[in-house]
Amino acid sequence: MYKVILDSSGELTEEMKADGHFVNVPMTLNVNGYTVVDDDTFDQADFLRRVRESPTAPQSSCPAPGLYLEQMESEEENVYVVTISGQLSGSYNSAVVAKGMYEDENADSKKKIHVFDGKTTAVGETLIAMKIAACEKAGMAFEEVVSAVEKYIGEQHTFFVLETLEVLRKAGRLSALKERIAHTFHIKPVMGSTDEGNIQQLAQVRGMNKAIAKMADCMIAVTKNCSQKVLGISHCNCIERAMQLKAEVEKRANFKDILVMDTHALNTTYACDGGLIMVV
Repeated sequence: MYKVILDSSGELTEEMKADGHFVNVPMTLNVNGYTVVDDDTFDQADFLRRVRESPTAPQSSCPAPGLYLEQMESEEENVYVVTISGQLSGSYNSAVVAKGMYEDENADSKKKIHVFDGKTTAVGETLIAMKIAACEKAGMAFEEVVSAVEKYIGEQHTFFVLETLEVLRKAGRLSALKERIAHTFHIKPVMGSTDEGNIQQLAQVRGMNKAIAKMADCMIAVTKNCSQKVLGISHCNCIERAMQLKAEVEKRANFKDILVMDTHALNTTYACDGGLIMVV
C-alpha cells in the first residue's frame, strides 16, 4: 500500500481525489489581514477580488511539520511526499522535518518515507504524483520508485506567463514604472524554471497571443519523446486561454495526454487572473 502527500501547490484531479492514494496538506494565505486556507473551501472569485483590492501582495505560509506528520501516521507502508520547489517555499524543509519526527517516534516502524523536492509548482506536482502512482502500479520497489521519480523530476520543465504583473509589483519584485511600461506596451515575459527549481526569464513578447505561442516554442525546444509524455496546463480563471495554449502545443507535437486544470489558492496568488502555467 502507498500514499502520496502533496502540499496544496500540487492540485489534484477529481479522479485523484476519488482514488484514495492522494492527499493534500494545505498552505495558508493572508490577503490584507484576511486568512485563506488552501483547501476545498477556497473561493477563487472572492480571493481574486481581495487580491485586486489589497494594497499589498498576499503572504503565504507553508504547511507546518505537524500537518505532514499527521498524514504520515497512516497504515500505508510506502509514503511519498511531493512539495513545491524548495527554492520558492519552506514546504520541502517542513516535510523533511516531519519525516525526521516520524522516524524518531517510530524507530521500529517498517514504513518507508521519501520527500521529493518537486522543483516545480501547480500541475507539475500533479504530474509527479501521477508518475509515483504509475511506478507503484507497475510493481516497482520503493527504492526503484524513488529513483525513477527523481529522474523524472530532473527532466521536468516548467513555463509560465502572466496576464498582469501587479502582484509582483506589490511584493516589491518589480518597480511601479516597469509594471506601467509592461502594461502600456502589452509586454508579456515568458518565464521558466531553472534546474534548481528557481525562476528565469526565457523571452519577452508583446501581447498574450504571442506569449502563448512563444511558451509553446520554448517547451518544444527542450522536450524530447513527446508522444511518451503527459503535459500539464494550469490556468487561473482562463479556460479559453488554456485551451488556446493546448492547441498551440498540439500544432507542434503529439503528447500522450494533455491535462488542463484550474489553479487553487497558492497558484492563483502568483499566476493571478489570466495566468498560465505549463509543465512537461
